[in-house]
Amino acid sequence: MSKRSLQASRTGVKQAKKAFTNKGWTQENLAGQVNLKTRQPVWRFFTGRPIERYTFIEICSVLDLNWREIAIDPPSELSELGEVSINIDALVKKVRSQCRDKIQQQCGTLQLLDTNRPVEIENIYIDVNILQEIASQQWLDISNLQNPTAEEFDRFGLGQISEKQIPGMRAVETHSKLRVLGKPGSGKTTFLQYLAIQCNQGNFAANLVPIFITLKDFADDSKEIGAFSLLNYISSNIFSESEQPATEILLREGRVLLLLDGLDEVLHQDNNEILKEIRKFSEKYPQNLFIVTCRTAAKAFNLKGFTDVEIAPFTQSQIVAFAQKWFSVFTRDNVIDIDMTVQFIEKLDLPENLPFRRLAVTPLFLHLACWVFHRQEEFPSKKAEFYKQCLDLLLGKWDQIRGIERDEFYHGFLLPQKLKLMSQIAAVTFEHGNYFFEQRAAEEYISDFIINLPNAPTEPEELQLDSEVVLKAIELQHGLLAERVRGIFSFSSLTFQEYFTARKIVASHNLQSLRALEGLVSHITEPRWREIFLLTTAMLRSADYLVQLMKQEIDALVAQDAYLQKFLTWASQKSLVIPQPTLVATRAFYLGLTQTPHVAPHFALACTLDQGIFLDALLDNLVLECVIDSTDFAHARACVHALSNALNIVLDVGLQQSLQQLKEELPDPDCNQTIFQSWWQINHLAWTERLKTAIYFHRNIQSHWHFSPEQQKVLEHYYDANKLLVDCLNSNCEVTVAVRQEIEAALLLPQKELEDREWDN
Repeated sequence: MSKRSLQASRTGVKQAKKAFTNKGWTQENLAGQVNLKTRQPVWRFFTGRPIERYTFIEICSVLDLNWREIAIDPPSELSELGEVSINIDALVKKVRSQCRDKIQQQCGTLQLLDTNRPVEIENIYIDVNILQEIASQQWLDISNLQNPTAEEFDRFGLGQISEKQIPGMRAVETHSKLRVLGKPGSGKTTFLQYLAIQCNQGNFAANLVPIFITLKDFADDSKEIGAFSLLNYISSNIFSESEQPATEILLREGRVLLLLDGLDEVLHQDNNEILKEIRKFSEKYPQNLFIVTCRTAAKAFNLKGFTDVEIAPFTQSQIVAFAQKWFSVFTRDNVIDIDMTVQFIEKLDLPENLPFRRLAVTPLFLHLACWVFHRQEEFPSKKAEFYKQCLDLLLGKWDQIRGIERDEFYHGFLLPQKLKLMSQIAAVTFEHGNYFFEQRAAEEYISDFIINLPNAPTEPEELQLDSEVVLKAIELQHGLLAERVRGIFSFSSLTFQEYFTARKIVASHNLQSLRALEGLVSHITEPRWREIFLLTTAMLRSADYLVQLMKQEIDALVAQDAYLQKFLTWASQKSLVIPQPTLVATRAFYLGLTQTPHVAPHFALACTLDQGIFLDALLDNLVLECVIDSTDFAHARACVHALSNALNIVLDVGLQQSLQQLKEELPDPDCNQTIFQSWWQINHLAWTERLKTAIYFHRNIQSHWHFSPEQQKVLEHYYDANKLLVDCLNSNCEVTVAVRQEIEAALLLPQKELEDREWDN
């Protein structure tokens, strides 16, 4: 059995002192080289007293001495293994066999958030992609990231900036020293665990011995014994006592896959010691494979000789693959698994679920989305509750679950203060359309917040330093703000920026600020504010006042235009002559009919249509197609067939006779194409005018509405704003029955009818 301690012989002490003198060091210098907290072990070494075995070996190594020649009665285990002529492949095989169960136990399962049982990593793991270029290390201007005229852009690809991706395994096979960066919940630890299991099973690096170390545990253990030594830690904590003699042989021969997880999770005061030990260890045993993980925001920790890469967000195919595995693991019936996965992906891709889709590119949030969907078979209508759960994780719970402590000034912030700070930053940046903002601006927003805290610093320089610390802490700990390129930040997801903006509006309203909701309503025609309206409506204790403000703002869009009022009056009259369960649905249909010849996209509001409305749609499209001045035979023939289809459903005798007469004037296109085409070219415009007259007379469809480009734009805003109002009312918000009924009955009415309703009330 190997001795746990060693001591230098008298001759060995003399040799060591001579080598020490030649180095020109103090005992403190030597202790630092060996990563000892104190110089006591060095003093004991030079006085011939016993010290911990691997500290003894490290001191000799630093002094360029053969520890066997220095020690009294050095252990014989290494020579028994055949240190000189050992069969290294046999040794690797032996140690792998002895460590297999330990690695499987350490890395083989995951305990996913909110689940009641561990999951085999191979049953849930999805191959990750790697970004070879770290975007936050580039020097670019904001103009390179965001097109000011664009209503939406790729939040994860940095607008027009696209990064090349490669499979994670290829990156590992390419670089012997790799630092894998990633945002919170991006799957860094899981990636390392997967590599350990694959190596353990011989599917990857089968000639290496996998060693998985959580750097936080290594740091805590090292502080207890007063020395930072990976060699000691591996020998004492990873291998059993019988395996310890093989440690240095394996390292010297380059037969170790060393996986070091969570560099950012080490307390600040231990960072330098950990970095120095990793650097020294990798330089001393350069033939091994080293992989370190770290949050992207902690990339400033300089790890010399390592190549930095970053875990990429999930692609669509990765999201699908993860969902398939997830539902297979957490449901029992395989048929249900397939159906549930299909439903999940279909609903995730719906436009109204875009905020969920933005978050689902991160494994942590994708898991949460699957978990919520699994319970309800639907995404929550109150999205704010889901976002709150995500933010609770990022703002503290995620670190607590993993036992991570943080030691910056920001650590003293309470959760309400963190939420308030993020809400202020989101609101001011979103209001100005700034999805990206300079670091200087972000620090100014933080300074404005800190200065109002109790015991806040008053010196500008101290306030500036605290603001820098808080910004970096937000990025490192939560990932809510991310440095996209050097010196330029954004929220990690547009979804979070929208949520915090809505939260700020709600908080201001709760403090009796009427201007908060009035300011929001001023943006009712801007598409980028749509999600803010939906979130705010759902988060208010009472949304009565907001939806009433929205209705007033919408009506004001068309109130001053006499021609548009005439059109709304006509649509209202049409709704009165066509029996419908809800008149507003009919009014919505005729408003939609003016927007485009293709009516289908505008059926969203017109949800209860009868045969009369469908006939009007068919006739309106018939006229629009016929007035096109085209001699194309296929187009003309399609018009004839459309007229035949209309005749099949017309019930009004007078209209049927008029349409039948018009149809009989047409030559049969199927009998003689030449005659039909000649007739159509000469007569179709006059024929179309008679068709329009007949339709207007019998159905009151005024296809001759001529809106100016400006009026057309106003109508589009008017329609979309009304659609938004209806969506808000249908979002499970707190609106009284009376207010809801009042608004629904008055949707899309002309100003005169609105005024008459107010007078009657």
